[in-house]
Amino acid sequence: APIFGVDTECRVNVWNQCAMRLVGYSPEEVMGKNLVQEFITEDYKTAVQGVLDKALCGEEAANFEFPLMTKTGVRLDVLLNATTRRDEQGNVIGVV
Repeated sequence: APIFGVDTECRVNVWNQCAMRLVGYSPEEVMGKNLVQEFITEDYKTAVQGVLDKALCGEEAANFEFPLMTKTGVRLDVLLNATTRRDEQGNVIGVV
C-alpha cells in the first residue's frame, strides 16, 4: 500500500516505494513539499486539509477518498487512513 506522511506543517516526510510507483514522484521530489498544495486537486484541497488538521489534533480518519495528482498529471483516487504520529513524549509530530 502507498504510505505517505506529513509533519505538523503538512510537509511530506514519509514516502514509500509503493507511493513512488503509484504517483511517479521519487522521495527526493516530494520531501518537504506541502502535500495538499502540491499534490491534491483544487476541488479537494480544503477537505484533505481538514482531515489532516483533525488528525493533527488526534481525531483520526479512515477510508477518506480523495484524488492525488500523479507526476504525469493523471488524477488518481486513493483512500486515506489518517493516523496521528506522536513522539516518545506523546507530542503530535505529524500524520501518516
